[in-house]
Amino acid sequence: MRLTTFTDYTLRVLMYLAIEPRRLATIPEMAAAYDISENHLMKVVHRLARSGIIESVRGKGGGVRLALAPADIRLGQVIRSSEGETSIVECFSAENNACRLTPACRLTKILADTFAGFYLALDGYSLADLITNPEQLGELLAIKEAPLG
Repeated sequence: MRLTTFTDYTLRVLMYLAIEPRRLATIPEMAAAYDISENHLMKVVHRLARSGIIESVRGKGGGVRLALAPADIRLGQVIRSSEGETSIVECFSAENNACRLTPACRLTKILADTFAGFYLALDGYSLADLITNPEQLGELLAIKEAPLG
């Protein structure tokens, strides 16, 4: 399995914000820290704000920050939400399954069990588990001290 770029950026945004959870960060500053597109990050931030994981503060001096404590943000849920309900193989889709093997194939159950285990394992971790070294992460991303919003 390969996570989408959208999910990768989602996790990066959350990690960035978790380094200093009360600080407001901007999309341009996060894009510069990771050297990635502001347009891509706008989509990620919009989805995270709609889901209630982050909050957006508009106006001069505005930005985004975590709306929940890092310990309350479960990685499995974030990745499920970000990846969506895409079928990993054709036979998982009732509408688009044209595979002739489906009635006798055991791969579907094996893959379903594997993915259930994958997400179960991720549910055991929170955003806080990724940010056990905030000082080092902040230095690597060149996060500057800024006033709290």
